[in-house]
Amino acid sequence: MRFSKLFIPTLREIPADAEAVSHILMLRAGYVRQLAAGLYIYLPLGWKVIGKINAILKEEMDRIGGQEISMPVLHPAEIWKQTGRWDAIGGEMFRLKDRSDRDLCLGMTHEEIMTWLASKEIRSYRDLPQVWYQIQTKLRDEARPKSGILRTREFIMKDSYSFDTTDEGLNTNYDLHAQAYHRIFGRCGLRFMQVESDTGMMGGAGAHEFMAPSPAGEDEVAICPACGYAANVELALSTPVGNAPADWAREEVHTPDKRTVQEVSHFLKVKPSYFIKSILVMAGPTPVLALVRGDQELHEKKLTKIIGPFRPAQKAEVKEILGVEAGFIGPMGQKVRIVGDACLKEGIYVSGANKPHYHLKGIAADRDFSAEWHDIHTARGGDVCPFCSGTLHVERVIEIGNIFKLGTKYSEPLGAVFLDENGNEKAIIMGSYGIGPARIAAAAIEQNNDKDGIIWPRSIAPFDVELIPLNMADPTTTATAEMLYQALAERGIEVLMDDRNERAGVKFKDADLIGIPTQVILGEKNLKEGLVEIKDRKTKETIKVKAEEVAEKIASLL
Repeated sequence: MRFSKLFIPTLREIPADAEAVSHILMLRAGYVRQLAAGLYIYLPLGWKVIGKINAILKEEMDRIGGQEISMPVLHPAEIWKQTGRWDAIGGEMFRLKDRSDRDLCLGMTHEEIMTWLASKEIRSYRDLPQVWYQIQTKLRDEARPKSGILRTREFIMKDSYSFDTTDEGLNTNYDLHAQAYHRIFGRCGLRFMQVESDTGMMGGAGAHEFMAPSPAGEDEVAICPACGYAANVELALSTPVGNAPADWAREEVHTPDKRTVQEVSHFLKVKPSYFIKSILVMAGPTPVLALVRGDQELHEKKLTKIIGPFRPAQKAEVKEILGVEAGFIGPMGQKVRIVGDACLKEGIYVSGANKPHYHLKGIAADRDFSAEWHDIHTARGGDVCPFCSGTLHVERVIEIGNIFKLGTKYSEPLGAVFLDENGNEKAIIMGSYGIGPARIAAAAIEQNNDKDGIIWPRSIAPFDVELIPLNMADPTTTATAEMLYQALAERGIEVLMDDRNERAGVKFKDADLIGIPTQVILGEKNLKEGLVEIKDRKTKETIKVKAEEVAEKIASLL
């Protein structure tokens, strides 16, 4: 392809509303343009990158026995109502009505539709296992779309689904997908990790996420370098460092108008880690008192798994249920359900005294109060790994893929069943597996860039080579450029030739910004000696090669 014929609207200035590096560079290098919040147009270079990623996805999915199909984006509401997700999913689902006033939605995922198909077509255990996949548009009404193509309202996803007769079969397909994902992300040139994750709205028996480390990420994972434990902080287990004193005498202390841990800690000159923080929440009509250490934060999703959906109690509810204002609550003598963080089982602590403007020093679990013990705090860097006593660190990451063991969550309500060897009807056991091609592209830029622009991994770059003839008015330069353009193309190497009548500085800046991994530079001085310069975009290393040997050399590099 010739630069003069290709639509590459590069920008010199940094767009004002772009913050993530990938967002800035994709706009500046002419890969995408924003139509509206969370809606992006992929320009020719951007779409070529997505095409390269999709080709890798298809190869690896086919390798594990996946069969590609295509599902509609528009879904009848009835199928979603059968699984209960029509009501369970909130405002992020796009809903509409057709001219006959029938409820419809735009697919944010395809579990229901894939399961519906299985329910109509699969009859016997002889029909299983199956793995079906698609690369399809999804739509989600994100409340805060941001970071360019990382968080959008319309996006492309590779989603695949496995259908098995047994849990063992599901485990096999789950492992095959995990292995395929490792190959996919490796081939795309990403640094990544597989971590334990929450099943979220997908449900099921277990899940893992694939995360690419990046400051632009919206997720955080806790990692133990010693044993390799890694989990999303939504799920990560940890033991907070530091212990409360073991020799405090029980003592009631006056703390006038001091309600928060920080206020009382400063007033009593006691570390926040020596406190029990008591938080009243309402699980429906039922009050629950959650206890975490004073320097820790309650993790809402962990608590939700234990008590179900909840909300913070209002001030009036706290006073009515516990008989004391928020800020002076303690776990002693309470009649409500108490869920305590496991780290509070040991040690002596300070808590509210259940009396206005007083706190109580010297309280201990089992002796002064009872609780159900669970890990309900948010893991953070410096905590102790629960499996090897190593030190955890927390890293920001971009989620690039996920895998779920769905079990029969969707097959049972949608009637996706099969007859086993004995003629008994059983629900199909399912798995669901997703990858975001745009997230791979953005993560690749986040991990591979410099002050001059993008540095694409070779496997997903829009072109393999950029030819840069510096003086298009020089007959030798143009003739050599045309010869190389044809020679490289004949070897199946994708070439972008900058045939514009622009200054050398402009061509170099655009080449570095666009990020094609290999540059072939044709300058008059070198050409007089029959030489051409080959430059590696990442290392900036250059070699000089005879013009007639360039195609062979490039082929060997690729």
